Amino acid sequence: MRIALSQLTTGSDPEKNLRLIEEWTSRAAEAGARVVVFPEASMACFGTPLADVAEPLDGPWADAVRDIAATAGIVVVAGMFTPAPGGRVTNTLLATGPGVEAAYDKIHLYDAFGYAESETVAAGSRIATIDVDGVRLGLATCYDVRFPELFRAHADAGAVATLLAASWGAGPGKLDQWELLVRARALDATVWVAAVDQADPTAAGAEVRGTAPTGIGHSRVVGPDGTVRHRLDAEPGLLVADLDVDEVASIREKIPVLANRRVESPR
Repeated sequence: MRIALSQLTTGSDPEKNLRLIEEWTSRAAEAGARVVVFPEASMACFGTPLADVAEPLDGPWADAVRDIAATAGIVVVAGMFTPAPGGRVTNTLLATGPGVEAAYDKIHLYDAFGYAESETVAAGSRIATIDVDGVRLGLATCYDVRFPELFRAHADAGAVATLLAASWGAGPGKLDQWELLVRARALDATVWVAAVDQADPTAAGAEVRGTAPTGIGHSRVVGPDGTVRHRLDAEPGLLVADLDVDEVASIREKIPVLANRRVESPR
């Protein structure tokens, strides 16, 4: 399966970001991709008042993404924000395109490194997978990468890959953690992990204000054996990669960590 990771920098204006999504989706389709994955916060970057831009899944922003996917003839996965009770929002991945319509609400909220996502965002509670051309793919968002059980749940649900959309927070050691975690999750669950981050705003010529997690770039495609197969640097770019679906079964024969798990009885 050919996929594309669209490492871009989004701003605070959802309409301008839609134009970016349209442009990069067209580029992915021209490259033969069946799925194009955009980062977390594609609707509007962190640091934006999220409640002001949030829309329901049947709202105009999501409908515009659906139109973009339908026109290009490929599946689009993009991060948006939907309204939640109490004035908060939900950090949602919309997946839409030919034969696909799904959404994933981020389960693990980024309450770390001095940032409190839970102050403005409500957590999801359900895993989500999509089927594209008969291939099952799991959906995950940013801080989820620190929780291996989610990726194993994707594998248990029949997924051979996880699509991870992020807006990774910058800081000392964060790039090393990003690559280590993405590779570890692939090896934990013996799945492909296609991890797309927002491009580093400074590399894209954008001004960075405050401490909101706005991305560091370095998107990765990691094989089910934990090896990095494709990578980008910090600046915006489109990564196109072919995932060998059959390799997952081969790796699981050699490294049967899923089959070898032990579930201990409560005491």
